[in-house]
Amino acid sequence: MYVCLCKGLTEADVQRAAQRCAWRAEELRSVLELDDDYCCGRCAATMDELLACALGAREQAVPPAPIAS
Repeated sequence: MYVCLCKGLTEADVQRAAQRCAWRAEELRSVLELDDDYCCGRCAATMDELLACALGAREQAVPPAPIAS
């Protein structure tokens, strides 16, 4: 599914970028180059949802730190 028609970004594109390098919405928008005059911004809410899902998946994939005794 397309998320950003202005840039031609799909849901998979956004999820990959979020899982690899974005911890905040501003970082995700910068990485995907959505912070310029050629993006209308209507995709922002969907991007925020996808970022939250990616961050949740990333946190679950990280094993817990060992407990020091």
